[in-house]
Amino acid sequence: MALVNIIAGMLIGVSVTACAADIMNNHRNGHTMAEKTIEAVFNEHSGELMAIPGVVGTAIGLCSDSPCIKVFVQKKNPDYKKNIPARLDGYPVAIEVIGEVKAL
Repeated sequence: MALVNIIAGMLIGVSVTACAADIMNNHRNGHTMAEKTIEAVFNEHSGELMAIPGVVGTAIGLCSDSPCIKVFVQKKNPDYKKNIPARLDGYPVAIEVIGEVKAL
């Protein structure tokens, strides 16, 4: 049992060291992880997304178990791909068709 714990500890140490090295290499190469929170990115871009014709809402959600920004549209339209970016400040953007939104 002690040998298993030692091996597990060594593997964790190697993983952490490799991860730190990747972060440093990415930083040196000009690739950095998202520096803003998804909330900050959402607040910064929500107004411009809502100004796109056909967009009826925006939200923070999950896409494949990872945080993303969701843009809700009235109907399917290929022009959305031209006007709505696939990523904002490193976070994925997902377009979802929900139809017309009416106040109750």
